[in-house]
Amino acid sequence: MSGDDTGKPLKPATKLVRGGRRKEWTGAVVNPPVWRASTHLYACDADRHAAGGNNADGQFFYGRRGAPTQWALAEALTQLEPGAAGTVLYPSGVAAIAGCLLAVLKPGDRLLMADNAYDPSRSMATGLLKRMGVTTTFFDPCDLDAYAALFAEPVAAVWLESPGSLTFEVCDIPALAATARAHGAVSLIDNTWASPLGFAALSHGCDIVMMSLSKHVGGHSDLMMGAASAGKRWYTALRRTAQDLGQVVSPDDAALAARGLRTMGLRLEAQTRSALKIATWLEGQPQVARVLCPLLPSNPGHALWQRDFTGGCGLFAFVLASDDPQASARVADALELFGIGYSWGGFESLALPIRPEDYRSLMPGTDGAPAVRLAIGLEDADDLIADLDQALALANIT
Repeated sequence: MSGDDTGKPLKPATKLVRGGRRKEWTGAVVNPPVWRASTHLYACDADRHAAGGNNADGQFFYGRRGAPTQWALAEALTQLEPGAAGTVLYPSGVAAIAGCLLAVLKPGDRLLMADNAYDPSRSMATGLLKRMGVTTTFFDPCDLDAYAALFAEPVAAVWLESPGSLTFEVCDIPALAATARAHGAVSLIDNTWASPLGFAALSHGCDIVMMSLSKHVGGHSDLMMGAASAGKRWYTALRRTAQDLGQVVSPDDAALAARGLRTMGLRLEAQTRSALKIATWLEGQPQVARVLCPLLPSNPGHALWQRDFTGGCGLFAFVLASDDPQASARVADALELFGIGYSWGGFESLALPIRPEDYRSLMPGTDGAPAVRLAIGLEDADDLIADLDQALALANIT
């Protein structure tokens, strides 16, 4: 039983449940078993030769190419991504970022990267890629004219992220991707915030879509993994590069990710609903200067979010009405129901003081104002609001 073996078009919620559950992989049980194996055996040497030439999921060969546990997860993710021919799994989200960029870039190439991209993406551009001879130009993804002018010189690839990291600007992905394609450049996007349930990146013109599975897919803060999906041309390049780099994910982690996938839709709906309620409440608090959340009608990117997205998530930020750089830390320290920690997308709520301007070349971030990023979990929204209320009062925002 696979996600589309009925021959009928299925809704995302149904794909989440059925995806990757092929009968030949699950047998008489519901979930694909955990296949822990480095060595795969053959009935005869002719079978070994045949397997070596069939580099596809579903073909036993050697542990680095995976087994049913990993294949089932990759297939389920592919079925969720309209336009995808396949999905490659990586041992972390950052490994997926590296795998994507190394699959499309070579020495001498020029990369355009959104200035509000995730910091490890920026670090990869200014570190690893620079050392291998790739030049990176950062750009404001909300300024389409300035972006278009950058193609006066050859561009090999464009790295996008929407909403942007930490400050959550929504940009016109279809327009940005169309410009890249018109100039022969590959468009890649980090779609971790929305997931394919909230934004169909390939359908909106991107060539490669990357996602950290450590976040929404895992959903329980207990695994590290990443993925990238693409149409046939770029999926082939992603797979070849990942295999050249020896990238492989643990079958135990793949089983955890597949289990998380089954409830991801319900968790995202609940977290998005709570996030909107909490963000709306924060807008009315005197200690808060502004809330950085595209779910809010008042947000500058809300119209684009409504146009292009089919869902959201629980991650957003708010800027404090204070010029004290320590105010955000005092708020985080006073919170009782929010943990302080990196990552997000789990069942638990997190709070993190942020300084976006430390990770920008062009865009203003919060102009130096103290800010807090919230990851809303599955707790009751009213309890989280009460916790924020007491924390803002204790923090003595001035």
